[in-house]
Amino acid sequence: MSAKTMKISKIARYIKKRVLSMSTDEYRKTSLFATGSFDLDFPIPDLIGKTEILTEEHREKLCSHLPARAEGYSWSLIFSTSQHGFALNSLYRKMARLESPVLIVIEDTEHNVFGALTSCSLHVSDHFYGTGESLLYKFNPSFKVFHWTGENMYFIKGNMESLSIGAGDGRFGLWLDGDLNQGRSQHCSTYGNEPLAPQEDFVIKTLECWAFV
Repeated sequence: MSAKTMKISKIARYIKKRVLSMSTDEYRKTSLFATGSFDLDFPIPDLIGKTEILTEEHREKLCSHLPARAEGYSWSLIFSTSQHGFALNSLYRKMARLESPVLIVIEDTEHNVFGALTSCSLHVSDHFYGTGESLLYKFNPSFKVFHWTGENMYFIKGNMESLSIGAGDGRFGLWLDGDLNQGRSQHCSTYGNEPLAPQEDFVIKTLECWAFV
């Protein structure tokens, strides 16, 4: 790939991030034009906190899919099942005053790595929340990212019993139980994703949440 083609590809990703961060009305009303030059290198971010899952290769691949407002920041460990226990209510408490997108990283007991990027911190809600910045991803057997399709706005919804990211027709892109023990991943219309794990139902070995601050 030529240097010019790579630059155009980076500009296209930059524009897509800006579009996905808009509200639905802004998305419908606004046209974006790429002008000027952009410095769109994606250095591997520093970690504040110890990870048991993320490798340098994981971080390198993920950082090019972050929303623009998260680029250039260190990744801070906000929650880890190893440090804070296997409880969804503990996860919510750790994010109570957080204002940042959140990267959820899961390793299951079969050593598959996958997760989600949410446009905001996670909290209990009676309705779905979030924006089109949110996405799902997986690393096994190869790295894939699943962006918002525009089909619905079922980005994030959580209570003390479960957390859902992406939904439609009774199926969930990523679903976790209140004990952060069992999970499920299915095709959903929000992200048009493949199941993130080889089997729809999986058991969580480790879960980490990272913020960009």
